[in-house]
Amino acid sequence: MTPEVLLAGVLCLALVVYALTGGADFGGGVWELFATGPRAGAQRKAISAAVAPIWEANHVWLILAVVILFVGFPQAFAAISIALHIPITLLLMGIVLRGAAFVFRSYDVGEGAAERSRRWSAVFAIASTVSPFMLGVCAGAVASGDLAIDPETGHVQTDFISAWLAPFPMLVGAMTLCLFAFLAATYLCVECEDEAIVEDFRVRALCSGALLGPLALSALTMSRSGAPQLYQGLLSSSWAMSFQVLTGLVAVCALRSLWFRSWQAARLLAGAQAVCIVAGWGVSQFPLLVPPDLTIAAAAGPTNVVEGVLWALAIGALPLGAAFWWLFAVFKGSKPGKGTPTHSAHAHPHADD
Repeated sequence: MTPEVLLAGVLCLALVVYALTGGADFGGGVWELFATGPRAGAQRKAISAAVAPIWEANHVWLILAVVILFVGFPQAFAAISIALHIPITLLLMGIVLRGAAFVFRSYDVGEGAAERSRRWSAVFAIASTVSPFMLGVCAGAVASGDLAIDPETGHVQTDFISAWLAPFPMLVGAMTLCLFAFLAATYLCVECEDEAIVEDFRVRALCSGALLGPLALSALTMSRSGAPQLYQGLLSSSWAMSFQVLTGLVAVCALRSLWFRSWQAARLLAGAQAVCIVAGWGVSQFPLLVPPDLTIAAAAGPTNVVEGVLWALAIGALPLGAAFWWLFAVFKGSKPGKGTPTHSAHAHPHADD
């Protein structure tokens, strides 16, 4: 395995971990937007309590992916950041607004704080919905093969609109949003102790998980014309077909675990489903990094730079892994029994309003 391919694998791994962690945080915001009924306040409180201790740290994985792309594959970074400037900007605006709203609503005090808190909650929920949708749109646009790069100049040929404002990227955006909402609802079934709240999120997990299947099938069908090289990679071999079948089986088992209230198994299987989807996308494009023409080898920077990045990642993996282990052990590993959401100073003080 060449250093370039190994670094591309680390890039894919970073995106997988971000989907499992940051994606679930986004999904929590989605369910806050759709919190309804007499337990709406309690649902929002459960989401805030579950997200508060770890949500900022989870963006480390997105930063890692961007840095790897920028340093290790500069030509791909240039093509993606130029052609997809608009959806990337919307994604980043959503992340910033989401973080600001979460903090402002948590620490706002004084007269009128409850009303302002409701407004900030709306900003948090809407931003949490827009950001994963745009993240999926970017992924769909890259996979579509519409980011044409001039082989002589290396410049991307783009009008800044058509590569992403198309049916296939939009469908991938909807699928990403549904996947993150499914992860969040499933995780919250484990996080919460109140059985009524658990049942609320169980219903949401079942609904979003059931919707994810048709969306994935529609995306696969549409990729035949919208992302032909992705379609070819997903179905071109018996190994690829077996992988699709495995993904479907994992999805069915996740829904079955939710139906029978096997919470830990449901969480594990939901995560495995996300891994299969994100990793499957990356593997199906191999050896292309930006279809239709930019391969991993062609997009890579100088070999000494790529090797230096790999050494830096190897050295940094130990302290980063230890820090994340400690973070989750402190805030997620000390719940009695099934688990009560961890409350911290960051939890939303006006969530019952």
